[in-house]
Amino acid sequence: MINIYLLSILFSVLFLIVILELVRRRKLKEQYSLLWILMGVLLLIISMNVRLIEKLAIWLHIEYAPALLFLFGLLFCFVFILHLTLVVTKLSQQVLRLTQVITILKGKESDLHEQHQ
Repeated sequence: MINIYLLSILFSVLFLIVILELVRRRKLKEQYSLLWILMGVLLLIISMNVRLIEKLAIWLHIEYAPALLFLFGLLFCFVFILHLTLVVTKLSQQVLRLTQVITILKGKESDLHEQHQ
């Protein structure tokens, strides 16, 4: 039977390899990869330090210490989803502005076209 901490370490290493490979192949931008790499390294460090997890679990009154690993992962997902939501909101506003500018330019172009006829 595999230990949950060993599984977490293996997952962290595999996760870091996948992230670095995605960056190398230019499928993931560096600005986003930094957050993922930070998460992978943090998870690896936490997974390798069983005593730290157990102390944190006791301090947080968590009965099953490995559940803390999943809590960290879940919290990271929430933070990253919030970040992506902010990025999408900003991009949506930019698309709206660009659409308005294009509409105005097309209107001016058709006005110029009508004046020359």
